[in-house]
Amino acid sequence: MVSIPHDLKGKEWFDTVQAMRGNWKKNPAYCCALLWKYLGDIKNVENIKIKIVMRYLTSPGFRAGKISHPCIIKIRSRLSAEIKIRKMKKVWD
Repeated sequence: MVSIPHDLKGKEWFDTVQAMRGNWKKNPAYCCALLWKYLGDIKNVENIKIKIVMRYLTSPGFRAGKISHPCIIKIRSRLSAEIKIRKMKKVWD
């Protein structure tokens, strides 16, 4: 997987990450809400935002199970489904 350059992530993403930092263990629902807010309307969000969030949610802390919550599974499932839809429509790059 190729890393996403910092300039493509933007200030909004860095602000979101800062707000989540240190909160996953004590308040995962809050962090998931921040991710949904960052994404906005899933049907109209740019591909890059989906890629950024999926990359984040598949980082080592999440993969190893150190950070887990049903809301994380829900976001990943919803994003995976949207990616499949976009691939079928040939609008996923």
